[in-house]
Amino acid sequence: MNDQRLEVMIGRLLQAGVLLAAAIVFAGGAVYLVQHADAKVDFRHFAARPGVPRTFRGIFQSAAAFESEGLIQLGLLLLIATPVARVAMAVVGFFMERDWLYVTVSAIVLAVLVFSLMRAA
Repeated sequence: MNDQRLEVMIGRLLQAGVLLAAAIVFAGGAVYLVQHADAKVDFRHFAARPGVPRTFRGIFQSAAAFESEGLIQLGLLLLIATPVARVAMAVVGFFMERDWLYVTVSAIVLAVLVFSLMRAA
């Protein structure tokens, strides 16, 4: 493992994560448009929709059932997870390079990211 190879792998991970997230959100948007094609739009009043999944389990179940809101939320979760996976890959890559300073710094950054995401959930 060298720095250039690690950079290429991280770049590919970021590209794949963003493209997959975009495809899932796009599919969810298309399903939403098909399901709500005849819905009347009222921009004067906002009303939160009951039954929209708000937990990881609910989002995964909704996406597995091919519900539009679940698909869109799954794509957004994947988009949020992409940079976290990038930092995790950096930890592994630096570990394989035996660059202990960067392993330590990357592990601290990963811990902060995971802690922040778990606190927000």
